Parts: sequence; C-alpha cells; structure tokens
Amino acid sequence: MQPEQIDIQRFLKRFPPFDDLPDEALIHLAKQIEIAYYVAGSDILNYAEPVNDLFVVRSGAVETFRRNGDLYNRLDMGGIFGQMGLMMRGRVRFPAKALEDSLLYCIPADLFNDYCDQHEGFSNYFEVDNAALLHQSVVDQTNKNDLTTDKAKCLLKRGVVTVTKNTPISKAALIMTQEQVSSLLITDPDKPIESDPEDDDGQAIGIITDRDFITRVIGQELDLQTPISEVMSPDMVTLDENAYVYEVMLAMLRFNVHHLPILKKKKPIGIITLADIVRYESQSSLFLVRGIFAQQSVAELASYAQWIPEAFVRMVNEDANSHMIGSAMSVIGRSFKQRLLELAEDTLGKPPIPYCFLALGSMARDEQLLVTDQDNAMILDDNYVAELHGEYFSALTKFVCDGLNACGYVYCTGDIMATNPKWQLTLSQWKDLFSQWITRPDPEALLHCSIFFDLDGVWGESQWAAELRRHIAIQAKGNSKFLAALARNALSRKPPLGFFKEFVMEKDGRHNNTINLKRRGTAPLTDVIRVHALAVGSRARNSFERLDDIIEAKLLPDGSAQDLSDALEYLSIVRVKHQATDVNQKLEPDNNIEPDNLSRFERRNLKEAFQVLSAAQNFLKYRHTANTTMAGIKK
Repeated sequence: MQPEQIDIQRFLKRFPPFDDLPDEALIHLAKQIEIAYYVAGSDILNYAEPVNDLFVVRSGAVETFRRNGDLYNRLDMGGIFGQMGLMMRGRVRFPAKALEDSLLYCIPADLFNDYCDQHEGFSNYFEVDNAALLHQSVVDQTNKNDLTTDKAKCLLKRGVVTVTKNTPISKAALIMTQEQVSSLLITDPDKPIESDPEDDDGQAIGIITDRDFITRVIGQELDLQTPISEVMSPDMVTLDENAYVYEVMLAMLRFNVHHLPILKKKKPIGIITLADIVRYESQSSLFLVRGIFAQQSVAELASYAQWIPEAFVRMVNEDANSHMIGSAMSVIGRSFKQRLLELAEDTLGKPPIPYCFLALGSMARDEQLLVTDQDNAMILDDNYVAELHGEYFSALTKFVCDGLNACGYVYCTGDIMATNPKWQLTLSQWKDLFSQWITRPDPEALLHCSIFFDLDGVWGESQWAAELRRHIAIQAKGNSKFLAALARNALSRKPPLGFFKEFVMEKDGRHNNTINLKRRGTAPLTDVIRVHALAVGSRARNSFERLDDIIEAKLLPDGSAQDLSDALEYLSIVRVKHQATDVNQKLEPDNNIEPDNLSRFERRNLKEAFQVLSAAQNFLKYRHTANTTMAGIKK
C-alpha cells in the first residue's frame, strides 16, 4: 500500500462504521477512495443532483441542509454524508456546503452498496431501524410543502364580527362598513347550548357576506328594517383552526364559498376570505376546479378533463403528500359531478322532488388518484313515487354517468352507479338496507359494505349523506358479529410478502413480475382502518382522519396507529409517483409497480410498510374474529 492509503486506513479505523470492517475490507476501501478539497462557503452537493459517492470528512467542517434551507446537520472530522441520496435513486436529498476549508474522502457508490450487502455491521449503521426510516421518509415528504404544514389559523388577521339574528339589515351593513369586513356571523342569543359539546358551535347560526347584500337585499329591493336572519346563509361551511391551508382552499372550491369561518374547539375565531388565499399562495391544480364550472357542455368538460393528469403530475413534482393529492383529486372529481348535475338540471328542468347525489369509495374518502372508475348512487326524498318521478331521475343519472365516462371516470364494471335502479333509493330505504347489511352480514352484504360505507354527498341534500354516516356508525358500533364478519373480509387480501419477507409478484401476463399496490397494499390497509373506525363509532370519511379517531379511542397498542398512518402514506405516495411516471412516459397509468425499478431504500421501506399491514391484519384477526369465537364458546 502507498503511504497515503495506509494513512486513510488508519483514519477510517477510528470511526464507525468503518471500525467494524475486517482489515482486508478496510484495506480495499482505502485503495478505492478519492480525495476532494472544498474551500469554505462552496457547494458540495445540490438538491436533486446525481450523487455518486459517500463522503467522509477528513478535516474541516460541512453543513447539510433540508430542501427548504433549514440546517439539518453540522459535521466535522469523521462525519459522513451523502448516504440518503445513495439509498434513494442516487439523487441528493440533503444539500451540503463546506463551512470551513474541508478535505473529504469520497467512497464510490458501487463500493458503498457492495459493503452494505457484504458487511452486516456496516449496513446496520446506515439502515438503523426500518420503522424509524419509514416514518422519517413520510415526515420528510410532508415537510416539503408549506401547504401541508401551514395551518388555517396562520391566515387569520382578526377575530370574528357578529350581530344577533334580529339585527336590522341597515344596522348590519353599517357595522360591516365600520369594521371594514366583508362578512358577519349571525348569532342567536336565545339558542340553548347543546348538551353535547361536539354540537356547540358558539351560537353562530349563519353568515352574511357583501355578495349576499347585493343579491338578496339590493337585488330584491328588500326593506332595510328586515331582520338579518331573513337573508343570511344558515348552512355554513367551517373548518377547524388546525386544518391545513390546502384544506381551506379545497373547501372554498368544493362548496364555492368566498368566506370560510374557522373554529377553535367548535367556536368561530375568525373568517378566511378568498382574498386571503390569493395573497397567500395557490396550487395550480386548484385553479383547475374553477375552470370546470366555466365549461358549458359535456363536450367542453370532456376536453377540459385532459388537463387532469398534468395537474396531478404538477402536484407530485411539487412534493405534495398523498393526503393532499388525494383530497385535490377528489375535489376535482366531485366538481365534474357537480357541473354535470348543473347541466343535467338545466337540460331536464328542476327536479320534481329533492335528492342527493352520492360519491362512493376513494372519492368519498378524499383518497382518489388518477386510476379510477365511477362509484356513485342516489338518495331520493321519501315522497318518491316511481311512476311520477322515475323517468326524470333515470334521465338525470344517465346524463351524469355518461358525462363522467366521457371525462375519463369510466363506468363501474360492477354497475355501482346511480343509473342502476338498485342504487336509487329513498333515505328510509337506504337506512333499512344498511341495517340489513349490518344485522345479516353475508358475503354480498360485506362486499357492499366495503364500497357503500365510504359515502359523501356531492349535490343536493348533502345532509342526508351525513345522516346515513351517522346511522351506519350507530348501527355498527358494538355489533361484534358484524365487526367480526367485516374483519374476516378485510383479511382476504394479504400483503405481497413471502416466508422470507421477499416480494411475491403478480404472474398474469401484462403485469408479470409486478405488485399491484392498490389491491395488495392501500386497499387492505383502508379495509383494516375502516373496521377499527366503525368499532369506535367514527363518522370520519378519510382514512387518516379515521386513524385520529382510533388513536383518541385508544383502541390500538401505543404506536400502532402511527405505524398504520406512515404505512398508508408511504404506499400511497409510491402509487402516486408511479402513476406520475406513467403520465410522463405517455403510458396508461396503473397501480402495478416493479420493485426492481425502486432504489434499495425504497424497497426496504416498501417491505416495512407491508409488514405493518401484516401485523395490523394479525391484530384485527385477534381482536375481532378470535374474541367473537371465544365469546361463542363461553355461551
């Protein structure tokens, strides 16, 4: 060995993980190392650039940073950096800069990978705990975008301004002028406080905006002494102060409102306006929603829908997390339904009785991605008479479902669509049907539960959807027989891991040697979460929000719910990135990934996520099916 190589060997021997390497491996390593010198203040690694070496600080000091510029770590003699990039597609994850004049040892990527494979101690140093790495990967993904970290309360500039329901319109207008606000909350001093704190909204019963004054007062030439309650909007859309900024945007777009009251412990503390949002920041994908409502025909909507993949890819490129992407894509899908229903009513005339158009499945859960079909249904008023009203609603549902298909939301192969008379039921009939499925959970009923129990009202009497969710929650909670049956059904799809924790691939021609991440990953995870959510009486629609309720109920062992959340986020984001790659390569997006195309880091985290799913299924089996069996024996 050359003298400088002996010096490198002796230096590395002083620091982990090199101190665990056999002498022959350390000697070989010393011969392969290259030396680099960086002056103080110079860039060593820039974000997303290719990284080809593991770096060891011989002398000087190096700082590494998060993508947003925050300091991540400061390294001196013996410090190591660059490993995260080598383990994640060979791209820099943490930019690095020389704090002082620095001498660095550069270990080639191929040699780094070989030593990880050959030397367990060396590998363990970098891989540490798989669950911790999975969690950190999810956290890093979430922290990349301000829209997923900034809360609604950061947009509030002042408190709410209120008037009582009997205030004359003239006085309310004067107060708005004096306070320089564009909206008022209306209170009812006579309203009794609900016994359930969850239902106490601080006595606010409505909202009035400047636009309402124009359309409802001036436009109608209304007497200015009329009580403000006569022109207010009683059905307020609200969000909690801890909602993310992107959720504020989505709520405004989804419900087409310009003023959104923000609540703290169910009480209004401020109002966010559209102007606040514009001043803050907007995602281009959200502007797509406004364009949907400007289209004047099904043909125009179908043409406009071609922009959806581009909006999806933009969100991926901007490092949005899966919850944000799923919410945005669901709002886009709902908006197409809403605009089609508007056009249908323009064509067919006003509906003869009230109704509610339902979204089902991933759209209802705010978890929709690019690859999706249409699952929908309809709630009809209890006064529905088929002979009088059937023709109108048959025409309306055909108009909407055909339009959705034209816009890329293809027909459901199982005919779970509002065009099917089987899924056009009155509110009472829906309640009876859900009760029947819960009390007699045969295989067909359980199949329907996995679809229909995730529902949301997108048009019409949307409160009926909330009423159905409440009915389901009350009927299912504590029903051990039903929960056990649903749990067994949720165990039917196993994660794709073999006996030795190796991936089990699909073997069906076109998708040979791939893994369907929806069928084998996210779908069974949402099934597990749904069972636990029903067991605790949760009325949440979104899987992550259901997990919040499960954590609050202390149903799972400590840390298990967070593991489920991390696993769902990781599997979802791998699906998201795969579909975005398909779009960029002008391929038809699907859910089938090829593990060989993933980095070592990604494959390890994918296995960890599947192991979390496997453990969750085992716990579900123990908690529900085993306990039910034991109860039967005791009887």
